[in-house]
Amino acid sequence: MTDTADTTHAPHTTHTPGTTHTPDPAVAAAAPAWLGAVLLSVVIPTHDDAHRIGPTLDAFRAHLDAHLGSGPGDWELVVSDDASTDETAALVEAAAADEPRIRLVRSPHHRGKGAALRAGVLACAGARVLLADAGLRTPPAELEHLEQALGQAASDSGIDGGIDGGSDTDDARATAALGRSGNRLVRALGIPGIPGFRADTCGFALFDGDRARAAFGASVLDGPAIDAEVLRWVRRQGWHVAEVPVTRTRTRTPKPPVGPGPGPAPRPRRTAPPGDRRRTLTELFRLNAGGLAVAAVFLALSVYVFHGLWADLDGRYLADALQDQNQWEWFVGVATDNITHLRNPLFTTAQGMPDGVNLMANATMLGLTVPLIPVTLLFGETVTFALVLTLGMAASAWTWYWLIRRRLVQSRWAAAAGGALAAFAPPMVSHANGHPNFVVLFMLPLIIDRALRLCEGRNVVRDGVLLGLFATYQIFLGEEPLLIAALGMLVFSLAYLLVDRRRALAAARPLGLGLVIAAGVCVPLLIFPLYWQFFGPQSYHSVLHGDNAGNSPRALVEYAARSLFGDAETAGRLSLNTTEQNAFYGWPLLALGVIVCVWMWRRRLVRALAITGAVALALSLGPWVPVPRTDVVLPGPWRLMVKLPLFESVIEGRVAMVCAPVLGVLLALALDRIVRMRTRELRTVGLLAVAAALIPVLPLPLAVRERAPVPAFITSGAWKGYVKDGEALVPVPLPDPGQADALHWQVEADFGFRLAGGYFNGPWGPDRIGIYGATPRHLSNLLRDVRYGQQPPEITPQWRDQARRDLEFWKAGAVVLPFQDRGIELRDMITELLGRDPQKVEDVWVWRVGPGQV
Repeated sequence: MTDTADTTHAPHTTHTPGTTHTPDPAVAAAAPAWLGAVLLSVVIPTHDDAHRIGPTLDAFRAHLDAHLGSGPGDWELVVSDDASTDETAALVEAAAADEPRIRLVRSPHHRGKGAALRAGVLACAGARVLLADAGLRTPPAELEHLEQALGQAASDSGIDGGIDGGSDTDDARATAALGRSGNRLVRALGIPGIPGFRADTCGFALFDGDRARAAFGASVLDGPAIDAEVLRWVRRQGWHVAEVPVTRTRTRTPKPPVGPGPGPAPRPRRTAPPGDRRRTLTELFRLNAGGLAVAAVFLALSVYVFHGLWADLDGRYLADALQDQNQWEWFVGVATDNITHLRNPLFTTAQGMPDGVNLMANATMLGLTVPLIPVTLLFGETVTFALVLTLGMAASAWTWYWLIRRRLVQSRWAAAAGGALAAFAPPMVSHANGHPNFVVLFMLPLIIDRALRLCEGRNVVRDGVLLGLFATYQIFLGEEPLLIAALGMLVFSLAYLLVDRRRALAAARPLGLGLVIAAGVCVPLLIFPLYWQFFGPQSYHSVLHGDNAGNSPRALVEYAARSLFGDAETAGRLSLNTTEQNAFYGWPLLALGVIVCVWMWRRRLVRALAITGAVALALSLGPWVPVPRTDVVLPGPWRLMVKLPLFESVIEGRVAMVCAPVLGVLLALALDRIVRMRTRELRTVGLLAVAAALIPVLPLPLAVRERAPVPAFITSGAWKGYVKDGEALVPVPLPDPGQADALHWQVEADFGFRLAGGYFNGPWGPDRIGIYGATPRHLSNLLRDVRYGQQPPEITPQWRDQARRDLEFWKAGAVVLPFQDRGIELRDMITELLGRDPQKVEDVWVWRVGPGQV
């Protein structure tokens, strides 16, 4: 058989809609005659392999004849030669003259292994396609192991690899069985093994024929990184790929020496030349350039949102953060202080003296504050705070993009739009003012992906263990977001049970087993931290949030304060505060979601998402739902959950945040279909509709203000002469949820003193109900009331005695009054309460109140 253009070849192929491949004309012209469909095609790429191609062909021919048969439809060997300069092509032609089932595809230009593989696969006609190498590093006998794996995979569960198959017909066919890779570095980067790095993932692999031709037909890389490209493409279709241990041989066919000598010398073991390595790295970068570009866009958008804070980290404060920025910077600092001094990271007495703070029961995000201790020590708590928000928001967008791109859509930028909406939706931007635990959500898509893998039932033990580890880490990032996400996933699962009962029930068994395994991983890791949280010092239950923690129905269709079309006054009336604008998606975006659901209602995924979003919005309205513009109040569905353990502490309005990824997925699905519309006018209308829905909710940069200065009494270290070790400093007024600048004083003083009062979650009363801040005392209430406008009472002996008892309870060493509004009234009242005049030190008034002073 020749390699000239005297023949044509056009085997049937199955391509995914939206993907095209134009073969190289030279390669297409060199394709041999197609002899008809066969059971197995063996594709061997070659380049200057004359020294070893003959024994390889003989070995495969003998094995295939013995195990598959010698008929014309049993097998074929397709050698794809990449413009060899030696006798490789001639040897293959000679073999083909003796055996017509050996075929040669030859390229006139040397382009690389990827081009050779693509040409060979597209020229083959097998129902299955085996990829092998010319050096016979894997014996043909290993084919049996791959066939067993492919057959077993095809008989497994019909659950496909995606969230939704897009139709009512299951496709349980397996796609490929691969010889297991040994390239740990490449695998650690999340990239399939690359032969140029001796990984050999596709060096010996068995593919379903039609899917192999579709995958290689969609490829564009010409070098060794085509393996990564093809396997990534295959997995994005939701097709199953199995890895199989295979035997490698270390033997090499001798190659005659170039110079004179007594005879052939053994050829040394081949390693990838530096040029091949560089080309592989270049192609890997090209393969991942789109994802890197998306990540860069997300990072730029996150920097845009927080650029006001980054402009002056020392002097700026998020204007709408209330006291949350002070609190979270304090969490960063106390974690650093505890760890560097080898103290319990779950508890501190740095504030809330003398009872202290249960740090595990607060949103301290130990999963980030502890790993970032070096950053905190080098650059300070505010840098860590800004870094967590900025990188966390971008990382959350990227993992949502990764999940959507991997499982749902072909268009990279459709997935990017969905990921951006999921992470930068109005509720997320609202919480970005001071709630990093509701912004840094990059683990949630990974948890969802692992749960979906469990539904596929392919490696339940591995996926269950990983799910347990992911959930454990998320608990140290934010428990309430995980609880709300779990609620959303439960609703989605029940909705999917309604829309596709058979598939949901098939997934239930592996998912249930995986969840048991995940719990087995979580429990040993979390038993002590969770015991400390719920039963340790300063533990509490059911946080009081007030009666208006649910969303107003109007909040669902209005715009948030930091949205492009937002109105701060309207949003403020409809929310608890600026950081709790938990809905505010705007009516155009919700209308787009409804339109997409109607348009794509035949997809089971869309139906399940529609139910999930509707239920989440209904639950977010709270236990009682006021009807706008009336005095009517209706019972809400949250009434069924308000007394449930854990949910009793949830701010119910936050459940609406489930709709951010729901809308993100719907947006990605819609854009993916719009960009593939054949009619230009329809594409334009679709894109304009999407733009009209998204533009009003585009995020604005977060507002900032000048930060309140820290008193020179603190920054100069003068406090050290007034507060002894074990004593507390008592600021006036004491820190609480309304005014917590004293926490920043403590951070600036490197936690050298302790504080009475504070801003944290702790217990109150004999029932240990959760409240914000330390349990109030008479003196703390009096100081706050006078500071904010009330007239000082008549100071009686009873008041003096109460002040003494409160100061003793706090183990106070000094009372410190910074210069402030109503400072004269406060100074005179405290002087009368304590019976002594203060000292003026730097920019504060100080009263010594330690043992023997009161």
